[in-house]
Amino acid sequence: MRLKLEEFLKRIQKRFGYQQVITPHIGNKQLYVTSGHYEKYGKDSFKPIHTPEEGEEFLLKPMNCPHHCEIFRAFPRSYKELPLRLAEFGTVYRYEQSGELHGLTRVRGFTQDDAHIFCTPDQVKEEFMKVMDIIHIIFKALDFNDYEAQISLRDPSNKKKYIGSDENWDKAENDIIEVCREKGITAKVELGEAAFYGPKLDFMVKDALGRRWQLGTIQVDYNLPDRFELEYVGADNQKHRPVMIHRAPFGSMERFVAVLIEHTAGNFPLWLMPDQAVVMPISEKFNEYAYEVADRLSVSDIRVFVDDRNEKIGRKIRDNELKKVPYLLIVGEKEAENQEVSVRKHGKGDVGSMKITTFAELLNEEVELQMDQW
Repeated sequence: MRLKLEEFLKRIQKRFGYQQVITPHIGNKQLYVTSGHYEKYGKDSFKPIHTPEEGEEFLLKPMNCPHHCEIFRAFPRSYKELPLRLAEFGTVYRYEQSGELHGLTRVRGFTQDDAHIFCTPDQVKEEFMKVMDIIHIIFKALDFNDYEAQISLRDPSNKKKYIGSDENWDKAENDIIEVCREKGITAKVELGEAAFYGPKLDFMVKDALGRRWQLGTIQVDYNLPDRFELEYVGADNQKHRPVMIHRAPFGSMERFVAVLIEHTAGNFPLWLMPDQAVVMPISEKFNEYAYEVADRLSVSDIRVFVDDRNEKIGRKIRDNELKKVPYLLIVGEKEAENQEVSVRKHGKGDVGSMKITTFAELLNEEVELQMDQW
């Protein structure tokens, strides 16, 4: 399911002009000192890895953004290349206390659907809006309709918590407020909830149990480009500082999957279902044909398994209905002779008998119809 979610977002990101990148799982400690993360969150990281021969220190990567800054800085950049959109499903590591761990929602190693957009100041609002469009596509596709937008600003009475100048913060906060106004979004303002390097727009989603989760987030950052001395050559042939937009529509893949399971109670869209169909022989005599059906459906890129337990067909139907498998395919003597399957759809009952190729086309058309909506 996670792989399908990644494919889903990669497909959307390609449409919006992102480049997919991969960065190492460890980084030189100086990267995170430069970014300011080590000063703020060093105690939450795993202990540094020392290399006595070289006299260097490395950390298990606690965040992806310093690495993406390094990618930007690796080559001379022109304003013609901007916006540069770098996306990564990057695994990061935080030393959470044992009492803080909780299922998939709070773990020590998690993968973020991270991306960083490097752009000119004039491009910030347009790029921010495009990220909002991506988040809305995701929420619509996964039926997250109950959510709130929250503008998270710095606490003006405790500026020591944050890096950067008042000028940078004022620009970043105004960018977000103006975008929300232009988009017609009513967002709750929360002081003190900003990231230490910039304000953000968070999307708070309610699951089926009424719990609020922060899933999508977009952050405007004028400060890390300063700290990493990022530059591009403008149309005036002078060097300028880019603005950095951080965004993660899913947030943590692990937490997103956990929330999605609760939200849907396991009734995922067909394109996302780990098992889209089950083949159930009515007796052991038809096991061989059942596996033939499964093999032919797998060739059509359908995720299918065979329930060949020595149980009555009624029991198999009940058990797989409880598992919420979308399509139940029953095979016996008649089906084997005619190269057919008898189809039941989860929650709707009998659909009728059809050729294996006809069923494969039906299922794949349903998947394509769902995917065409986003």
